[in-house]
Amino acid sequence: MSDAQAEGKAADEAAKNPPPYRTQPESPAIVSLVGVGKTFFRGKEPVKVLDGLDLDVPEGSFEALMGPSGSGKSTLLNLIAGLDRPTRGKITVAGTDLTNASDRTLAKWRSQNIGFIFQAYNLMPVLTALQNVELPLLLTSLGGAERKKRAQTALRVVGLEDRMHHYPRQLSGGQEQRVAIARAIVNDPKIIVADEPTGDLDRQSADDILTLLEKLNKELKKTIFMVTHDPAASERASVQRRLDKGRLK
Repeated sequence: MSDAQAEGKAADEAAKNPPPYRTQPESPAIVSLVGVGKTFFRGKEPVKVLDGLDLDVPEGSFEALMGPSGSGKSTLLNLIAGLDRPTRGKITVAGTDLTNASDRTLAKWRSQNIGFIFQAYNLMPVLTALQNVELPLLLTSLGGAERKKRAQTALRVVGLEDRMHHYPRQLSGGQEQRVAIARAIVNDPKIIVADEPTGDLDRQSADDILTLLEKLNKELKKTIFMVTHDPAASERASVQRRLDKGRLK
């Protein structure tokens, strides 16, 4: 066999059996918790909520966190969102070490990186859908015309362009949650944290909201971390986690 033939055969074999290093690398972690613990005090009695927790959430993932009441789910969500600090351990989110950041630093960081969706829609009843969505942008240096434009775009993304000037009382529960989602994405955050986003909705409305979250994840590449009690909601996420007694299972 000539050298050229030998090289050709080797190339064919390599194509059939590619080495491991040719596989696609995993996305880097946009959320990283190392040895995180959180303890609250009930009077003088310490209550350990999270206990030495390690967690990596890849960028662009859609993750669901389940667990019994009191397991620490909302506490973990608040830590990831920079609303609380750990008692011990290190938290890095979107490239920023949140562990010992000042309140001012955290407030600015949240406005640039985090979108919040809650079970209670938390809409201002005296404001229209458009005005509710525009609220987070009032903390920025954007002018009024640009704020309005961005709020309109966010409402179009969630399919409520025809409800922009309606008040919350004029909307269904599912529509109110869509307004809340538009408000969460209006500042183009890297991460969306959702605490029981379908908890107050009927099954059809809940499914519609979950489909919207899937769209935000797949089409807009938003990282979504969702706390839920609903197994049907959890199954719509690409990753399911369970928290029990302060530890991930």
